[in-house]
Amino acid sequence: VQLQASGGGLVQAGESLRLSCAASGRTFSPNIMGWFRQAPGKEREFVAAINWSGGTTRYADSVKGRFTISRDNTKNTAYLQMNSLKAEDTAVYYCAARSTGITVIAIAPSGYRYWGKGTLVTVSS
Repeated sequence: VQLQASGGGLVQAGESLRLSCAASGRTFSPNIMGWFRQAPGKEREFVAAINWSGGTTRYADSVKGRFTISRDNTKNTAYLQMNSLKAEDTAVYYCAARSTGITVIAIAPSGYRYWGKGTLVTVSS
């Protein structure tokens, strides 16, 4: 089971980025996928999560209205569209997945079993 995040980079404040998280592994199709981020010197924090159908999503207050999480189950991939980026969005972004069969979104990192390596997002002001 692997999660591979990509799409990070350096942008200016106000610009956009889209992160991707591809899940791979035989029969691995997680119901709940999420994004977390960790800024230097800070704890890892919840950003957004989505269920299998895409009908249920949840966002951190700090990104509501600017970030959109989505997924393409045919590709076993989740996305995080980040618009109107701010300097305070600078962090390493991690994708995560809950154990297969769990259908409830969690906001605590401990609720996620599978983690990808992070992708760095740097927003210059």
